Amino acid sequence: MRVNEYVRCEKFPCTDVNHKAYIVPNLDLHPKDITIVMISEAAPADSGDYYYSGGNALFQETTLQAFKDAVSLASQDALSQASKGAISRLETIQDVLGLGVYFTTAVKCGKTGYGIQAGTINECSLLLEKELALFPAVKVYMLMGDVAIKALNNIARRSGEKRPIPAGSTYKIRSGEYWFQGKRVFPSYLQAGPSFYIEKSKRRVIAEDIRAALSIVNAL
Repeated sequence: MRVNEYVRCEKFPCTDVNHKAYIVPNLDLHPKDITIVMISEAAPADSGDYYYSGGNALFQETTLQAFKDAVSLASQDALSQASKGAISRLETIQDVLGLGVYFTTAVKCGKTGYGIQAGTINECSLLLEKELALFPAVKVYMLMGDVAIKALNNIARRSGEKRPIPAGSTYKIRSGEYWFQGKRVFPSYLQAGPSFYIEKSKRRVIAEDIRAALSIVNAL
C-alpha cells in the first residue's frame, strides 16, 4: 500500500500554507506492521528535508536523535540490553519503520509563517483522518506539538467523541493518560526540525514519550 494513493488533497483551499511544499508519504507499506503513528506539525519547506527523503534530511536527522535520546534514559528504566542496542543502531527512518513506527504530518503543505490557522488545521485533519484509517493495527498515536494535538481533536469532534487531549500546556497535561478509539495518545513536543536541537529542555520529554510508546507495543 502506498499512502499517497489513498490520501490526496484535491482543491488546496488553505491560503496560509505553501502548496508547492505539499507532501503525503509515498511509501510501500504493509499497514498491519504499523503500531505507532508519530504526527508532527507540517511538511518542510524543502521536500529534501522530509522524513523519507533520505540523505541528510532534517526531519530524519532530528527524529533519529529523538529515538537515540530515549536510549540515554535507559539506565533509569527496565529496557533490555537488546532493545537499547536496537535503538542505538538506528541510522535511517527506514530502520525506525522496522520498529513499526510511521511518520507523517498533521498539515500536508509547508508553513509560510510561524503559525498555522485553525481552519487550515481542521481542513487538513480530513486528510489525516483518512491516513490514520489505513493502519488498523495502531496502538499509539504520538502527537508532536500543538498542531498535531488540534488535528486529532478535530477528528474526534467530527466523529462525535470528546476531545482526547484537554486544553492546557503540554507540560501540564502530559502526565495524564489519554485515549482515542481504543488507542493510547501521547501529547508531546515537536521533534521534526531545527527547534528540536534548540529547545533542549524538551528533548528529555520527547525521549520519555518515545520510550513509553515503544514499551506499549512491545518494541522495547
